[in-house]
Amino acid sequence: MRERDIPLARSLPPSMQQRGRTFQSTPEILEIVNAALYLRRPLLVTGKPGSGKSSLIDAVAYELNLGEPLRWAVTSRSVLRDALYVYDAVGRLQEQQRRDKVAPATPAAAAAANRDLPITNFLRLGPLGTALLPTDRPRALLVDELDKADLDLPNDLLNILEEGEFEIPELARLSAESGSEVVEVRTHRGHPGDTYPVVGGIVRTKQFPFMVFTSNGEREFPQAFLRRCLRLDMPDPCGSEERLTSIVEAHMSEFFAPPTLAAVKDRIREFVERAQKESLATDQLLNAIFLIVGKHGVPEEEKNALMRSITRSLA
Repeated sequence: MRERDIPLARSLPPSMQQRGRTFQSTPEILEIVNAALYLRRPLLVTGKPGSGKSSLIDAVAYELNLGEPLRWAVTSRSVLRDALYVYDAVGRLQEQQRRDKVAPATPAAAAAANRDLPITNFLRLGPLGTALLPTDRPRALLVDELDKADLDLPNDLLNILEEGEFEIPELARLSAESGSEVVEVRTHRGHPGDTYPVVGGIVRTKQFPFMVFTSNGEREFPQAFLRRCLRLDMPDPCGSEERLTSIVEAHMSEFFAPPTLAAVKDRIREFVERAQKESLATDQLLNAIFLIVGKHGVPEEEKNALMRSITRSLA
């Protein structure tokens, strides 16, 4: 069975490349990421808004050339099957009924119409299902804001995290009925012709995906789920002037030269001092520096007022 190809780094979206290049890591982050890759365990990442939880996977995928990360944005209605695959049975039935109305009412014509309406036209792998396709390197998958999910979802994930495989019953039945074990299945966010041959209705990974679950710390997770994860509490960039300066410089290096360097450092220092008492996020500072620093002819009072408006406390 052939392996799934991973896109080259140069074909990745510019926004993903930007997030990957500008992410500022720490020794603790590097150690836990390496451990997750070595142990084939997912990461459960917690931290304040704006601390880089979601950007971590872009940085790892960019550095290790793992391709564009797949993303599963969890909501209160999310269920495991939708992340594995989606089968539009209603759409297939409606299309079959439409064809029955216009096609000649003969058995031969009906059989031909059914052959032209394969189940794979209405079935697509989800982000988790695509991440589990066999590859020579692990695929990166972000499961964002897991604490929004239904209470049962973390437990539903346990078997996937242990076995790294799942069955698509619709394809398993099709293989049993038709005698043809291999079915080409469309992938998540793939091009129209981007398919993968699934044998006997089973998708089985070769390299366990680099999987990152993010959480805002709004709920507790079952112990069985926590036991299968490595945990990382993302450090708050606003708590360190040195790290925050590195982040700003990575995004806006053009401001780190005369005559704007001093103004940038003053704004960062002021922001860090406020962050000790207020709930602030890094992107607020980036927006403020972009709008304020280097704007000649604007009175300092107006700049300060704009700074306060953009960087209002989040709590």
